Amino acid sequence: MQGRHFLQIPGPSPVPDRILRAMAMPVIDHRSAEFAELGKAVLEGSKTVFKTTQPVVIYPSSGTGAWEAAIVNTLSPGDTVLMAETGHFATLWRQIAVKFGIEVEFIPGDWRRGADPAAIGERLAADKAHRIKAVMVVHNETSTGATSRVAAIRQAIDDAGHPALFMVDTISSLASVDYRHDEWRVDVTVSGSQKGLMLPPGLGFNAVSEKALAASRSNSMPRSYWDWAEMLKINANGFFPYTPATNLLYGLKEAIVMLQEEGLEEVFARHQRLAAACRAAVKAWGLEVLCEEPSEQSPVLTGVLMPDGHDADRFRKIALENYNISLGSGLGKVAGKVFRIGHLGECNALTLLGALSGVEMALADAGVPHRAGGVAAAMASLQGNGGPKVAAVA
Repeated sequence: MQGRHFLQIPGPSPVPDRILRAMAMPVIDHRSAEFAELGKAVLEGSKTVFKTTQPVVIYPSSGTGAWEAAIVNTLSPGDTVLMAETGHFATLWRQIAVKFGIEVEFIPGDWRRGADPAAIGERLAADKAHRIKAVMVVHNETSTGATSRVAAIRQAIDDAGHPALFMVDTISSLASVDYRHDEWRVDVTVSGSQKGLMLPPGLGFNAVSEKALAASRSNSMPRSYWDWAEMLKINANGFFPYTPATNLLYGLKEAIVMLQEEGLEEVFARHQRLAAACRAAVKAWGLEVLCEEPSEQSPVLTGVLMPDGHDADRFRKIALENYNISLGSGLGKVAGKVFRIGHLGECNALTLLGALSGVEMALADAGVPHRAGGVAAAMASLQGNGGPKVAAVA
C-alpha cells in the first residue's frame, strides 16, 4: 500500500526520523574517548527522564532482561515478594520471579484496574515479621490500558511502616506518563527503549536507589551479565563492561534531546490529550473501554472490548489488510476479546485521527455493531482540549 504504515500498537512505537538519522552512524570503538563522551551523555541524560539523581543502568536487552536484573540484584532464593495481578505483563514478571526461587504473593485482579494501594497496604500491615522483601507493580499495564497509582502505593507502604523494597515496571509508561523515581522513593525502576523513548527495541534500564544498591551487596542470587556492581564500576568513566549497543545509544541521546525540547510536562499533557480523544471515539462508537476506572485509564493506550460474538483478531486482520494499520492484540485472559490502540511516543492529533479513521472504517467492514461518529467525537475532544493556539483567520 502507498503511504506510511500506521503502527498503532502500544509499542514498539514508531521511531522518529530524527532518531533514525542519529542511529545511522558508523560504529565506533567502544573503548575510545569518543565513546566515553556518548556513554556519559546517555547515562546522565537518562536520569532526567526517570527524574532521579541516582544511577541508571543501561543494558543491551529487552524489558524482560531489565525485569530479571531487578530481581537478581536485590532478592535471594526463598524471599517473599508482593505483586498485583493487573494484567498479562504483571503475570509474566511474576513468572520470572518464581523461576528464581522467589515466593510470590499475587493479589488477584480482574485485568480492568491498576494495583490497589489499599490492598497492598493491608497486606503489608499484616506482615508483622517483615517476610515480604519487595513490592513489585507494573505502572502501566500494556495488556489492558490500566495505570497504577505509584505515589499512592508508596504512601501505603509508608503507612504500613514496612521496609520492603519498592520496584516498578515503567516499560510502557516512561517518557509518556508522569513518573518520579526519587520523589516517590522507588527503589528499582525498570524500563525499555521501545515505547515512550521512541527507540527500536534493544535497551533495558534499571534506575536504582541507595537502598536497592545496599540490598544488591548482601543478597545471594547468582548473576553475571546483569550485575549492577560490574556495570556501575565502569559506567563511571562512560564505558560498559561488555560490548554496548552503540547505535541505539546514539538514538537514545537524540531521544533525550527531543524530550527535553518538548519538555516532559508537555509530553505528559500531550499523551493525556490524545488518550482523552481516543476514549471519546470509543464512547461515541458505543464500545467499552477495558479499564473501568477513569482515573486509571492509560495515557499510552486504550484497550477496547469487542461486542459479544465478535473476534478482535479477525477485526484487526481486516483493519490491517484494508487500511494498512496495525492494532494491538488482546493478550492472555483477554486474547481475542480486546484490541488495543496505541497513542504514545511520536504521536500527535492528526496521527491519532488518521488511526481512528482506520478503526472506524474497519469496524464497518468487519460488521462490528457500532455507531458512526467516533472520529468526529475525537476531533471535538482535541479542539476543546489543547487545540489550536491561535484564532483561525476569517
